[in-house]
Amino acid sequence: MCKRNGETVDYLLLHCEGGYRGFYSKNTIKLTPKVVNDIHKRGGTFLRTSRGGHDTSKIVDNIQDRGINQVYIIGGDGTQKGAALISKEVEKRGLQVSVAGIPKTIDNDIAVIDKSFGFDTAVEEAQRAINAAHVEVESVENGVGIVKLMGRYSGFIAMYATLASRDVDCCLIPESPFYLEGHGGLFEFVEERLKENGHMVIVLAEGAGQDYVSQDSHPVDEKDASGNRLLLDVGLWLSHKIKEHFTDVKKMAINMKYIDPTYMIRAIPSNASDNVYCTLLAHSAVHGAMAGYTGFTVGPVNSRHAYIPISHVTETQNTVKLTDRMWARLLASTNQPSFLNRDEVIPEKVDQELSKA
Repeated sequence: MCKRNGETVDYLLLHCEGGYRGFYSKNTIKLTPKVVNDIHKRGGTFLRTSRGGHDTSKIVDNIQDRGINQVYIIGGDGTQKGAALISKEVEKRGLQVSVAGIPKTIDNDIAVIDKSFGFDTAVEEAQRAINAAHVEVESVENGVGIVKLMGRYSGFIAMYATLASRDVDCCLIPESPFYLEGHGGLFEFVEERLKENGHMVIVLAEGAGQDYVSQDSHPVDEKDASGNRLLLDVGLWLSHKIKEHFTDVKKMAINMKYIDPTYMIRAIPSNASDNVYCTLLAHSAVHGAMAGYTGFTVGPVNSRHAYIPISHVTETQNTVKLTDRMWARLLASTNQPSFLNRDEVIPEKVDQELSKA
């Protein structure tokens, strides 16, 4: 219940369970203050989630049949693309419905906005896995720890977790190709670190080196229900490759420790920073819908909260720029090879960044 134009108006808040399928599967729950009282303290998703199930026509039919006039769609890049389609269909039918997107993905791959909800929590929790790997490899001779983190196309979690940890020797992300053998390759770097420190930690984004892995695995081109290409397990592959190389080629015994905390990170409650950020996003979305806006996503742009057309944030994905300062800082922090020849990046861009540093 609230005041609008001086009149008291009742609002019925519903949520559809199970992602986009929830719109036409009739799985809805009435939201009351009592129901949502402590959901911010829970991990995972109170709304539940699913892959696929997006049928724009059915979804808008359901919105129209139920007389819904405000729709808030929470999720990452794929979810926002779905929201854009719903908004267009609503506009096409001439419905008086406000469609608002709220960016939530730990990968931080939504374009335009400064960061997405869940990213800070993921980076913080990733530290536990990295710390565990570091403790383990320090406890054995020639210990090599590999920590696989989420990041299908964007390596932000791996990059920021590496910078925050300072215990990581090498960070591999989808945006930066790497190679194993030869001068400047990963094998050579691992050998140098083991001789120098007796141990090392590698942080690996799940989307890194997929082309490389596929050369060994000969995978079938399979996709999930949402149309995303199924990734090969680069963590297990790299663990095997490193162990095989040092055992068979270098005749050197190593102790491999592999940690995959992916779903542990997804399942934890948000931290204080993300709780505050989520509140700001929610307030902004509601204020925008109440003001009559539609087809927008909320989020900070250059530290100022803004309303952004959904089409703008779905045009491209946010990825780590190898010529930006943050990646240069990571390379300086880990002292790892760039795995890039100078000819493979834009010389002018590199020169500009070096002059700014």
